[in-house]
Amino acid sequence: MAPYIFGKRSKIHIIQVRETLKGILIARKLLSEVVATGKDVVFVGTKRQAQKAVTGAAEKCGMHYVNERWLGGMLTNFRTVRSRLQRLEQLEAMQESGDLEAESKKQGSRLKREMRKIATNLGGVRKLNRIPGAIVVIDAKKEYIALREARKLGIPTVAVIDTDSDPDSTDVAIPANDDSLKAVDIIMRELAEAVTYGKTMTRSDSAFTPLSGIRGRSRRRALASAMEEEQAAEAAEAGDAAPAGPGPTA
Repeated sequence: MAPYIFGKRSKIHIIQVRETLKGILIARKLLSEVVATGKDVVFVGTKRQAQKAVTGAAEKCGMHYVNERWLGGMLTNFRTVRSRLQRLEQLEAMQESGDLEAESKKQGSRLKREMRKIATNLGGVRKLNRIPGAIVVIDAKKEYIALREARKLGIPTVAVIDTDSDPDSTDVAIPANDDSLKAVDIIMRELAEAVTYGKTMTRSDSAFTPLSGIRGRSRRRALASAMEEEQAAEAAEAGDAAPAGPGPTA
């Protein structure tokens, strides 16, 4: 984490704000391109400081979230997750039709407890019908299982990392204080806006370069390089479009 740390005061590391802004810009570009190809984004934040911000950001941009507990195999064993969500729909249908109340007291209590448990753990991804195109994680150290599953499947990841995290565990690192409610909320709002903007873009899958073959810092550098090249191209286009000055007089 040394490249992301500005200094140390009273045994407290201060994060370089410039690196935080750079991470946010790269993450915004990545998420916009992923959503533009028609893929989904999953926001993950199970720590208390991140639950509200993650839920609000996901609901704002119409995406999916996990804010209670990341179940092992949620990505690598996606078929089982879908079967549990189908079970949730079945139990909810039983409750609406009154069949749940018709069961014995013990059986009805067991079924209601099962329904609450599935809804708590998987309620935020119940509309996720396929493997997502990107994962956004708050606290890479805590959500290491989600990052490992995403890397195994070649899914690009964005993570808010603190000074005790490993930046090589994610593709796009956003160095910030992941224990700060305000900091997490600001970052989540920015990423949610990028997802919303991506929905307005029209882009084919061939225009989006897959990132599964890149790992660690080299993968993040590739994203940063791509962003710098696009900014240079936009600046060149703006220069060409500028009106010419007055011509020579006779």
